[in-house]
Amino acid sequence: MTLPNPTVPGFHPDPSITRVGDDYYLACSSFEYLPGLPLFHSRDLLHWEQIGNVVTRPGQLAVEKVPTLGGAWAPTIRFHDGRFWLVVTDAMGRGSLIFSADRAEGPWSDGIVMQGVPGIDPDLAWDADGTCFVTYSGLQLDGDRAGEHLGIQQVRMDLETGRALEEPRSLWSGTGLMFPEAPHLYEIDGTWYLLIAEGGTERGHSVSIARATRPDGPFEGCPANPVLSARSTDRPVQNTGHADLVRTPDGGWALFLLGMRPGGLTRAFSPMGRETFSTSLVWVDGWPVVQPVQLTPPTGPVEHRDDFTGAQLSPEWLSIRTPAADWSSLTERPGHLVVHADGSTMDDPRPRFVGRRQQHQAAVFSVRVDAAGGVGGLSLRIDERHHYDIEVGADIARARARVGGLCQTWEQPIPAGTGPMTVRIETEPVVGMGLDALGPDMVHLSVDADTGPVELAALDGRYVSAETAASFTGRVIGMYATEGSVAFDRFSYRGED
Repeated sequence: MTLPNPTVPGFHPDPSITRVGDDYYLACSSFEYLPGLPLFHSRDLLHWEQIGNVVTRPGQLAVEKVPTLGGAWAPTIRFHDGRFWLVVTDAMGRGSLIFSADRAEGPWSDGIVMQGVPGIDPDLAWDADGTCFVTYSGLQLDGDRAGEHLGIQQVRMDLETGRALEEPRSLWSGTGLMFPEAPHLYEIDGTWYLLIAEGGTERGHSVSIARATRPDGPFEGCPANPVLSARSTDRPVQNTGHADLVRTPDGGWALFLLGMRPGGLTRAFSPMGRETFSTSLVWVDGWPVVQPVQLTPPTGPVEHRDDFTGAQLSPEWLSIRTPAADWSSLTERPGHLVVHADGSTMDDPRPRFVGRRQQHQAAVFSVRVDAAGGVGGLSLRIDERHHYDIEVGADIARARARVGGLCQTWEQPIPAGTGPMTVRIETEPVVGMGLDALGPDMVHLSVDADTGPVELAALDGRYVSAETAASFTGRVIGMYATEGSVAFDRFSYRGED
């Protein structure tokens, strides 16, 4: 079957997929954002709907104080004995965790900390006797061995207690490329396959596979490894790796994996960061032959609008390290999202910010801002050191660019008594702009005035890309407040590739 790409666009990395009857469920990493670990459902692998998030309550993750790049890394979702299971590493937080639920929509459990699993990217598999195997990447995150990599490791696990039932053993760590990670273990027609990523999650990212007669090995590698990589190619989707394997509705097989869509003259900058892609494969002599990832031709613009009339925010809305419900309200002023500031700005690790992912190369985000009681607007964010902001206060409109240790602002007076104003962030791809187009896009920051839109700044998008920020995430654009209380309404998003 022909699979759509990107399958889940925007910052949705490290996908894991499981099939339950005719239903498919897919989970992704979320890092420092809340709610965490977004979940998607499909019946055909073509159309996906977000049905919720695993992490919806305080305490499930300990992201409040994790550094940038910390938080929820690389989940594995599986279904066994009538129950959903998800394992994940809360990096620099609680550690590796086990969540479970009766329904994928939740609610999910509070999470049990794994004991005796010193590493990241845990995977779940069961043999015919019901023994659970947790296979993981042995990257050490803390202690005296922090930074050391022990390769792909495995233990038998009691999921009810989170205790490993034995000392870790080494399995198979790929072809020798750096950072063997993201292991997934499968039993297929009596043979056990171990799928891993290696080469790092950058341009050298690759998928490799090995097989054995037992879940604990010994494993032999595929002679054609890596079975998938875009390194040293001109393919439009790069960094392909971190894959999970699943049967398709037509009886075939597919890999779901992460990739990036770099742009600019040197194709060096990826605004959306790591996204979810998919590709098909066939089996030849007991080994998978994987097709390169192909982009789906654009089908036209996609539009979303939120008038904030619901009882709670829809599941795609994100906050940073603290739950939005702690400092925002949908009922205080019906039809508005009211954000209460605490003096933090977008430069801080816990800003008062509610955003959604950029999912298309050409995108327009706009919202009406009533800042009579404070200061607030829209921010395009990679992290606290890389963001572009457009905000309004009682008598001023201001654009700001933060790139590392550098910050620049542009200001425009607002006549007294103007009232609510619409602020806008637009990304314009630079395809066809010639040799000056070093970045992937231009980012336009503007406000609507009585005479029409007023652009305060047009900025190079490469400085808010995943590569510049050395980030595992992608662009998230949304509403923020830095002073007082700010009310937002008529949020709209329009995107097109």
